[in-house]
Amino acid sequence: MINPLLIWAGIMLTELLKNEKFFLALYLIDKQIAEQYRGKKCPHCGAALHYANYGRKPRGERVNLPEEYLLRFCLCCAAKGCRKRFTPPSCRFLGRKVYWHCFIIIILTQYQTNPQKNSAYNLSKEFGIYITTITRWLKFYRIIFPASEQWQNIRGQISSCVKDNELPCSLVNYFLKNKKTVEKAMISYLYFLAKGTLIKQFKGT
Repeated sequence: MINPLLIWAGIMLTELLKNEKFFLALYLIDKQIAEQYRGKKCPHCGAALHYANYGRKPRGERVNLPEEYLLRFCLCCAAKGCRKRFTPPSCRFLGRKVYWHCFIIIILTQYQTNPQKNSAYNLSKEFGIYITTITRWLKFYRIIFPASEQWQNIRGQISSCVKDNELPCSLVNYFLKNKKTVEKAMISYLYFLAKGTLIKQFKGT
């Protein structure tokens, strides 16, 4: 039986894609994370780190965002003999995937919450994405991610009610139950995966 509360939450999550303030909050959190890492030393040679940011063109938002929000924070070693680059963890981006991380999570949560209404076909038509893309995302969160070292290292910080075979929806639901707003729940989710710790406060929101 489909939980009406989860259907409502799924609708509200979709609304975040139209919320510029939500993307601003993610940008500011990423900026804070990058600054924390910039204050450290190069992991390869111990030299200072400088910014070497670059622009990206992620997909999925339903609002016109400033170019600044699309910036991927990146660090570069200052030593001439090293110059190696390092990308700090991000709440906005999932590796090299071309869609916003929040967009991927929202689409999969919609699908898992109400698969009859939000089938891969219907989501593909509504959001303009390939069905095969949705399938790849599902495979990542159902098979690859649960077995990853990243997930195994942070799994113990949250309740056992979060089922590995129901990711990402079960983890989204966990934060929805523990946060006052849908926006804070999604930010908590993204921060948890990016940093591997639970966020304590929401600066800039």
